[in-house]
Amino acid sequence: MEVASHETLEKEGFTYYQGFQSAWSQSSPTNRLNRVKEVGAKFRESVLKSGNISFYQSIDLIRAPYPTKYGLSNAYTGINPFLHILNRLFIVQFKSQGRTKTLLFSPSDIERGAKTPYFDRLANSAGPFNGLLKAFIAPTLNTVEQALKNVGISPDQIDYISYDHLHTQDLRRWLGTDKEPGFFKNAKLLVMAQEWESTQALLPPQKDWYCPNGAEGIPAEKVIPLSSSAIIGEGVALLHTPGHTEGNHSLVANTPEGLLVTSENGVSSDSYAPLHSEISGVRKYAKNTGMEVILNGNTLEEGLNQYIAMVLEKTVAGPSLRNPNFCNFVPSSELTAYWGFPGLKPTFSFGQLKFGSIHIENSSPRKGAKSHENPNSSRGQHPSDGSVRIHRQASSNDAP
Repeated sequence: MEVASHETLEKEGFTYYQGFQSAWSQSSPTNRLNRVKEVGAKFRESVLKSGNISFYQSIDLIRAPYPTKYGLSNAYTGINPFLHILNRLFIVQFKSQGRTKTLLFSPSDIERGAKTPYFDRLANSAGPFNGLLKAFIAPTLNTVEQALKNVGISPDQIDYISYDHLHTQDLRRWLGTDKEPGFFKNAKLLVMAQEWESTQALLPPQKDWYCPNGAEGIPAEKVIPLSSSAIIGEGVALLHTPGHTEGNHSLVANTPEGLLVTSENGVSSDSYAPLHSEISGVRKYAKNTGMEVILNGNTLEEGLNQYIAMVLEKTVAGPSLRNPNFCNFVPSSELTAYWGFPGLKPTFSFGQLKFGSIHIENSSPRKGAKSHENPNSSRGQHPSDGSVRIHRQASSNDAP
């Protein structure tokens, strides 16, 4: 599949961001890190100047156990072999080409994603007690369909879906194949070309984490394979952050709390500020090694680049208004406190977030439909006086 050209992006209202290619091509790791940070600071300013998102909401989908040795690579010294991650859906609306567009970031098909080999083996390890084990360690809180219904958005209103990478993802229900219609009939997948190519020819170290046949039969016209970072609308961008997978990217959204950056390069705020972490062993590990970030390392397709990518995410995000010791990083799958895994919790967490007023189409947005705003939505916007007002804040104690 050919990489999306500049002309293709222009038709969607997107713009490739120039500058990262030369930075990532530096042969010296130190030079690469420094150049990526320099370009990242400029990228940050470009996204800030592009405008503000119209609506942003994160919604809890499912909890799942995840090996601590992967989530907090080499740093954790506690007794828990597993941590508990909470996978979330992100609904982002933004202005582009004279109308409001809707992006779903990380819309996991929970039922089909469970067939990912690693999690399938884990689920089947309890034999006849599988059902009880799943209810205990992997409870479903919402499905994507339920989440959208609760928010008030119809499937036909979705313009794009995207994921930081395609681990555990089955796209067929959402985008359709020659054997089944897509639930999001108007949506296109935004993905880095390298990530899309990887799904077609996985090596053994990758196969354990990709859903079998999860991208099989997806029509080419439903996929926009990106070659690099791109600004896709007012206040929203996709930032190429290779490492966790070769084609990893991060969501960047300009909200009333500043730029929020989302991926699964790290599983918690602690991963980006280990010197301020209260998780067992993490601070000491950072002091002893000089590690600025703690990688989520289940595959380590490009370990050095993942380290650099996480520093890039910190640079773009900037410090949190809620706790400046931590940056504005919101994991797509986040380490959370859970009663079944006592003693292991993040030092700081955003929890679920909601900003702005949702824009609801009465019919297909591609037909010039009338629309309205949901009066129950939070109206978190940047005021004209330049100050920042925070609406419907989520607490770091939101996790049960």
